[in-house]
Amino acid sequence: MTVTSSLAPIFITAMGFGLAVAAPVGPMAILCMRRSLTEGWRPGLATGFGIATGDGLYAAVAALGLTGISEFMLAYDRPLHLAAGLFLIYLGLKTFWRRPAENGALPAPAAVSTLRAFWGSLLLTLTNPPTIIMFAAIFAALAPKGGFEPMTAAATVGGVTLGSLLWWVFIVGGVTLFRHALGRRVRLWIDRLAGAFLMFFGVAEIRRGL
Repeated sequence: MTVTSSLAPIFITAMGFGLAVAAPVGPMAILCMRRSLTEGWRPGLATGFGIATGDGLYAAVAALGLTGISEFMLAYDRPLHLAAGLFLIYLGLKTFWRRPAENGALPAPAAVSTLRAFWGSLLLTLTNPPTIIMFAAIFAALAPKGGFEPMTAAATVGGVTLGSLLWWVFIVGGVTLFRHALGRRVRLWIDRLAGAFLMFFGVAEIRRGL
């Protein structure tokens, strides 16, 4: 059996875990969908890339057994939750009060906003240290006898990251199909609902940090 064929089942299984981690509806899903609807596929996909990158980094920490990093993140769990909560509330307020153009035109996506969407979603994903515990449990289930070797760890991290990324590509693609069919009033209500949900999740994060 070649190295590639022996790693393929681990990679595919890790992809499934990556999809499962990304799929639940939460603040990041709402943020990604809202940006795809109101700003276009580029900011939406950049948001998804940022989330998937954050998942991949946490998966790498769990796979490589970087206990120093994980212990540091968990030690500052409360401040990170507070920071994430405040940022979500800021995004929620900004989204809630946003008004679509009067003529119904959709804003043209800008390169700077796309880059900002990536870094913002990456940092927001990294402000959730308990994700390390979740990935540690996943990697414990995936670990072969004798623990992870470098190639096995790389295949697992790559599978988790790709699985997460595929989910966000699917979400952005599906949302973009309906984007141009939405009128100004519908987009206005989407902003209101998305903003309210983001603020709700922000308050929940702050409560976790208190």
